[in-house]
Amino acid sequence: MAEAATVRRSRITPEREGELYSAVLDLLREVGYDALTMDAVAARTRSSKATLYRQWGGKAELVVRALRHQKPLHLADIDTGSLRGDLHALAVCQGDSQMEADSALMRGLSMAVHANPDLLQAFRELFIEPELEDLRGVLQRAVDRGEIRPNNPALDYVLHMMVGAFAARTMIDAQPPTQAFLISYIDAVVLPALGA
Repeated sequence: MAEAATVRRSRITPEREGELYSAVLDLLREVGYDALTMDAVAARTRSSKATLYRQWGGKAELVVRALRHQKPLHLADIDTGSLRGDLHALAVCQGDSQMEADSALMRGLSMAVHANPDLLQAFRELFIEPELEDLRGVLQRAVDRGEIRPNNPALDYVLHMMVGAFAARTMIDAQPPTQAFLISYIDAVVLPALGA
C-alpha cells in the first residue's frame, strides 16, 4: 500500500497535497467517516474523483494519510538528548485548542475503525506502525544513553500509555487533553514505568 501510494501521488505538489489533506480533515470533522465520500472530497477540493482514487486508492488511505500529514511533529524528528525531553517535546508540539480538536476527531474515528476493515488496515499500516517505529527509535536512544533498562517490560506499552492518556482524559475528567496534563502524565506515569 505505501509503495503504491508513493508512486500514485508523485504528480501532486506538496502544497496541493497539504490543501487536499486539510479539506479531508475539515469534511471528516463536519460529517464523520461514514458519511465522508470521495465525491464530497472532490467537490470541496475542486478535484476529480478519478484523480483522488488514482492518487490514494480510496477513502481509508486518504483519511489516514491526511491524519498523519497534519501532525506538526513526528517522534523521528525529536532528539533533545533525554527521554524526558523527547516526550515533553512531543506533548507540547500542538497547542491545547488543536489537541482538543484532534481528540474529538480521534474519538469519532475510533468507532469507524472498528466498523471498517479498510480503515483499520490503513490506520495500522500508515499511522500506528510508523508511530511505533519512531517511538522505538526514541526508546532505543534512551536505552543507549543508559536512561532505561533494555529489558524493562514497560517498553512495549509506552504508545498504549500515551494514547490512553490522550483518549481517556475526556472520558474520565470531562476535559480535553492539554499540554500541562500530558506533561504531568508523562512525569507521573510513563517515566516511572520505564524507570527513567
